[in-house]
Amino acid sequence: MRRSIFCSLAVLAVVGTLPGIAMAGSKVVTHIRTYDIEGESGKALIEAMDKSGPKHGFLTRAIAQTSYTVEWDFDLKAKADVCHLRAASATLDMTYMYPRVTTPMSPALRKRWQRFFAGVRAHEQTHGRIARQGIAAGERAVASLAVANDPHCIKTQREAQRRVDAIYDEYEAKQVVYDQREHREGGRVEALVAKLVKDR
Repeated sequence: MRRSIFCSLAVLAVVGTLPGIAMAGSKVVTHIRTYDIEGESGKALIEAMDKSGPKHGFLTRAIAQTSYTVEWDFDLKAKADVCHLRAASATLDMTYMYPRVTTPMSPALRKRWQRFFAGVRAHEQTHGRIARQGIAAGERAVASLAVANDPHCIKTQREAQRRVDAIYDEYEAKQVVYDQREHREGGRVEALVAKLVKDR
């Protein structure tokens, strides 16, 4: 099992087939969790998220977080000393963590919050989409895999795992690049925060 956590939008710096991506038998389990914050201004809400948001390293916290685990199941069968991978499927167990405002907001603040939260949600869902793309790529990487002189399918199992692990690492790198682009100076994250804390 491989596990990833992406603490996204740092303040200081359901079961079904995977939609929109061709997959054999993989599935995604999605959980939505929230943490409560209070504040009567955009600045106060940012400060509350900085205090109560999911951990981002040892010293900072994030506004939102995407975490997931991936487990693969390989259907293997040997015939005439050749092992064939007949099917590969993954279970992607994904959790999104979002802030939830529990105090009344003025109409102006509520409007800014809604726009801010839509941006936060879009960011996290992009992490989810990259993870789903990685699963689809893993399925393609092991499609039609067959290994000779492997009557007990041991070598085939290892090769299939090696291939999906390599894909996993490739898509984890894509996650990091995406966050770096979003968090760069003058980037989307900075703009989201700036629009939330403005007075009007």
